[in-house]
Amino acid sequence: MRRITRIATVGIASAALALSATACGGKKSSDATSSSSSSESKSASAAIAYDVGGRGDQSFNDAAYAGLEKAEKELKVKTAEAEPTEGESEADKVQRLTELARKGNNPVIGVGFSYAPAIEKVAKKFPNTTFGIIDDTSKTGANIANLVFNEEQGSYLAGVAAAKASKTGTVGFIGGVEVPLIKKFQAGFEQGVKDTNPNAKVLSAYLTQPPDFSGFAKPDLGKAAAKGQLDGGADVIYAAAGLAGSGAIEAASTAGKWAIGVDSDQYNQPGLAKYKDHILTSVTKDVSLAVFDLIKSVKDGKPESGEVRYGLDKNGVALADSNPQYKSMADITAAVEKAKADIIAKKITVKTAP
Repeated sequence: MRRITRIATVGIASAALALSATACGGKKSSDATSSSSSSESKSASAAIAYDVGGRGDQSFNDAAYAGLEKAEKELKVKTAEAEPTEGESEADKVQRLTELARKGNNPVIGVGFSYAPAIEKVAKKFPNTTFGIIDDTSKTGANIANLVFNEEQGSYLAGVAAAKASKTGTVGFIGGVEVPLIKKFQAGFEQGVKDTNPNAKVLSAYLTQPPDFSGFAKPDLGKAAAKGQLDGGADVIYAAAGLAGSGAIEAASTAGKWAIGVDSDQYNQPGLAKYKDHILTSVTKDVSLAVFDLIKSVKDGKPESGEVRYGLDKNGVALADSNPQYKSMADITAAVEKAKADIIAKKITVKTAP
């Protein structure tokens, strides 16, 4: 999917600036990129820099945008966005974040763990700006907020639902890129399936290996992987693959089988409306809440920093019930609710690695 790199002030068309793949900031400023707090504008707004796939992925990035949009409406703050470029380097991310900070945005939020090294570097240059990093705790600092989730817990519930919904006893998991974060999704899902039906079979596959992160951005790869698992007997497919997951959802729907969405409630995503009747449920991460909370904390003068964790106990992760068919499956919903209660009560410890 080809995307145009941009930093756009949401809702103000005249402020939308076309950017080059390297500059990521309209007309390049003559100020040194190593500027400190003295260069930080007082007319700050909140900004997010998107992960692979960009806004419109119907999943992870769109969840982050929802939080930004909510902040704009409810907190009356100006907002800005920056898109990734295909095959970009860490230097590109550093420049993108630097431009966002230099323009006075506060906080500046990197959507995805891939921004961690860049945020560590840029945060030191702008000590009066709060930086948020979603899905990473490896880089810390006094002005860095690590917004993280218990993805394995939500995925466990998906595993319970998949095992209950499956008629063949075979289900599939598709990960976008084989990294520790996505392995948390796999681990929780597989454990939930096996705890529910010890005889069930889980087919697991990854679309790409790092440093190739295109597995989060190519629906055709997700579609092909799902077709392979469907051919192998799977009748429920769970994909944690960002934009590529839409391809898996399409394949499952076309085959008349179940798909389980991720990050956003994909049953309600307009771009997936054609397939919604076959989206059983979705493992949601309240990325929008994390983004909104961080922006609000800065606006209130009490910026968050350090690890900020969202789990089942705080509804930071959950299993969506938007599909009426799912809500009508009493045996599945009861099993999911029991599993949720047991996890919160610490009767079930969910693995974070397969």
